[in-house]
Amino acid sequence: MVQPPSGEVGGADPAVAGQGATSQAAEALYDEEKAALPCQGPAHDAADAAQPGGRSCCCRCCSRGGIPWTPGINKKKTCPGLGLFYTMLSALFFSVASLFLKKVEDVHSVETSAIRCVFQMVFVLPGLIYYKTGLLGPKGKRVILFFRGLLGSGAMILLYYAYQVMPLADATVITFSSPVFTSLLAWIFLKEKYSPWDLLFTLFTIVGVVLIARPPFLFGSKVIGIDGSYTDHLKGTIAAVTSAVAAASTLVILRKMGKSVHYFLSIWYYAVIGLIVCIIALFVIDAWSLPHCGKDRFLLILIGLFGLGGQIFLTKALQIEKAGPVAIMKTMDVVFAFIFQILFLNHLPTWWTVGGALCVIASSSGTVIRKWRQNSKEAKQSEI
Repeated sequence: MVQPPSGEVGGADPAVAGQGATSQAAEALYDEEKAALPCQGPAHDAADAAQPGGRSCCCRCCSRGGIPWTPGINKKKTCPGLGLFYTMLSALFFSVASLFLKKVEDVHSVETSAIRCVFQMVFVLPGLIYYKTGLLGPKGKRVILFFRGLLGSGAMILLYYAYQVMPLADATVITFSSPVFTSLLAWIFLKEKYSPWDLLFTLFTIVGVVLIARPPFLFGSKVIGIDGSYTDHLKGTIAAVTSAVAAASTLVILRKMGKSVHYFLSIWYYAVIGLIVCIIALFVIDAWSLPHCGKDRFLLILIGLFGLGGQIFLTKALQIEKAGPVAIMKTMDVVFAFIFQILFLNHLPTWWTVGGALCVIASSSGTVIRKWRQNSKEAKQSEI
């Protein structure tokens, strides 16, 4: 539901936006482990072995000529544009998962979210064991991890609900307002700058959401182009906006945590707390039901696999590419959503929806580009 999105901050997944920073900690850990390895290569001859400073070798822990291996020197160069390609694959996987969610007939969105959380727990647990992070994390970070998991999973549940009750493209577009809300919340809670440009982007986002929702008091009592009843459409709009705000709150929390917590642990909290919330909600609304044999069960498995695949590709993209270009490329989510809605759901978007999509994408992209350029300038000034 953005944003993992998920919640699906989530993103997506709205959760993975902070993983680009935390992945640097994992990379530093890898460098330290490589530097600590003993020299594995034999001496070329007795003269080399007798030289001061040790022998020369060709192993990966040393460079040529007997000079100790330095972290970062022998890193493999990535293919130009590979990070953006991973981002496009992530957008495709998330959009396919959303399409399958629309095709599920007799399973509540909360139950679908619970199944998604189970998939994440199964695949993340081996990573926690490998990196020895523990299941609870550092004592001083558990409260903030709890709120990260609560808000992230809440964003996912609300987004899944929006997908089920309103057009796929409409829900996807609204969740793209998350960067604008992130700037606003970062100004309130992290004391980051909030310029007139940010205010303009916020107003553009509100206009875009209004064009998609098309409230009757502005557009009249006969609202055309609505998939299903207008009541469900309005509920889906509210759920999508709330999901975007929750995803933005998750990003603010991830910024606050910084590199102090491994991103696997962050995803683990997201999945565990999300599963607990889903189970409680299913008992309250009495909506638990076993999926029917055949199509629904198969689709639920595919939703879990494609959602996890989208999260993995987005994480890999953030590890090798800057966050600004990745966030801009993620607008492919909207493109795929419109294509799938037309081809597989037989629902043509109205011009109101297209106009709202342009407003939201323009405002979110403008916010990302502005923050990216601002961070680049600050980095250059700090180097000087």
